[in-house]
Amino acid sequence: MRNFIITVDGKQYEVGVEEVGGTAPAPKAVPVAAVTPAAAPAPAANANGTKVLSPFPGLIKNVLVQNGTKVKKDQPILVLEAMKMDNDITAPCDGVVTVNVTKGANVESDSVLAVIS
Repeated sequence: MRNFIITVDGKQYEVGVEEVGGTAPAPKAVPVAAVTPAAAPAPAANANGTKVLSPFPGLIKNVLVQNGTKVKKDQPILVLEAMKMDNDITAPCDGVVTVNVTKGANVESDSVLAVIS
């Protein structure tokens, strides 16, 4: 049996995999303990503010705030469509937002979508 750590939606799980076929013994049920997921990385902060990065490639479906708007932590600021699903992109902290993208723009992973200062 070989053990692997698999990451699904940012959560890590430890799984045991046994080879099937040949002279391998019959599979046995093995309890698997979930691994505590690692904390999400903190948003990149610098002298110019906290960058809001795209978690994955997609299409900016909607911009919910205007430049100069005061936002609260976890307030939705953009809607990013990926794989036909709408994903709210939220403010990682309180502050004043500067949006770096427009509705209809295609973005790549880790693109700077906005800066909150």
